[in-house]
Amino acid sequence: MPADAGASRLEGITLLSPLSAEERAAVARQCRWRRFHANEQIIDHQGDSRDVALVVDGRVRVLSHSPTGREISFDDIEAGGFLGEMAAIDGLPRSASAVALEEGTLIAFLAPRPFQDLVSGHPDLAMAVMRRLCRVVRIATDRVMELSTLGANNRVHAELLRLAKRGRMEGPAAVIAPIPVHADIASRVSTARETVSRVLNDLARDGLVERRADALVVRDLHRLEALVEDVRAGV
Repeated sequence: MPADAGASRLEGITLLSPLSAEERAAVARQCRWRRFHANEQIIDHQGDSRDVALVVDGRVRVLSHSPTGREISFDDIEAGGFLGEMAAIDGLPRSASAVALEEGTLIAFLAPRPFQDLVSGHPDLAMAVMRRLCRVVRIATDRVMELSTLGANNRVHAELLRLAKRGRMEGPAAVIAPIPVHADIASRVSTARETVSRVLNDLARDGLVERRADALVVRDLHRLEALVEDVRAGV
């Protein structure tokens, strides 16, 4: 990809927002660009690659598998995000896999050394990396606590709350789009897809969630938050 075209594509990467146009063009020249099919693997768990993956187009899922083959989903990275920074920083094998969720997902791979140079040379960029690492640790801590202390129904409530907080607000309601797949929620909270379906049906009967053609709506975000916090407080 020509450097000027690459630089314009990198304008959407939040991590690189502190850089000038000339600096982004330099980064674009250092990147290896590749498009992926839906469900194609981008990063291999325990693999020896160390590049940071900048998600230019599409969406990426970070996941792993149990010894029996059960998928465990950690996070979805939207266009404009990035992943793989841990291996680029500490040089250790990949801690998880990553797959493309959409056809034509475009990834710009940046090798460890230029990534480290960017981080060390731009304090604002370094803070963005640290904020992402803090987010990863906080999410992991929350999920360990939930798996250790909450029942399956309550874990589904907690995951729905996480998704809702990342959604679009419409007054007291939160709109989650696209509609989360029941199997995806199940893989994140270590339960069965049928359990997720039953919990969401119960919430719909209670008037707390509403399914639209293209979105799931939490009609009262504060009510869902209170439901989750009440259970946590009683643990």
